[in-house]
Amino acid sequence: MWAFIASSVGFCLLFRWLPLPTTAFMLNRHVEDFRYETAFRSIDYRWVGAKKISSAAYQAVIASEDQRFFDHAGFDFLSIQAAVDNYFDGRRLRGASTISQQVAKNLFLSPSKSLIRKGFEVWFTVLLEMFWSKERILTVYLNVAEFGDHLFGIEAASQRYFGVPASKLSRAQAALLAATLPNPLRLKAARPSSYVHARQQWILRQMRHIDYPR
Repeated sequence: MWAFIASSVGFCLLFRWLPLPTTAFMLNRHVEDFRYETAFRSIDYRWVGAKKISSAAYQAVIASEDQRFFDHAGFDFLSIQAAVDNYFDGRRLRGASTISQQVAKNLFLSPSKSLIRKGFEVWFTVLLEMFWSKERILTVYLNVAEFGDHLFGIEAASQRYFGVPASKLSRAQAALLAATLPNPLRLKAARPSSYVHARQQWILRQMRHIDYPR
């Protein structure tokens, strides 16, 4: 137990400054390749620093994923309560994960769903909020989020879909990428459905109220 605590704290401190070479989610993609396709497929992933990412990208993911990001310490209890209330009212249980939780999950954990994995997610979320700045959490999120099949990070996605670096993303382009984040394997930025377009327009409207402090 002490070895796990020390190593997890050490990794969080190390990657407070260093670029991340890979994540648990990327490694899981390789495992799935060998499990279902018995072949290796490379991952398109390119790390970029905070200054090389458009402000619009930051605003778009906050607007779409976690509008109270700067007001909570890793867990949005208002969203959690709303999700629970919806579930007990007979509606579908919707996600209430914050950006901090998603970073913790993407970096350290598998996509499997269990109470044990959720417990580890809570632990790593607390560590990230303790040792990283909010800007660092957002920057890592944009760098490691999945934007398509074997496509990770805002730089790779910007180059793939729009032919521009992440620093040159427009508001509309950033909103389109953010619109695919709930399920980037089904919601495609290259061929956006009417649902993705509608979600993009909603995100653009929400972005007007997001003042990202850079």
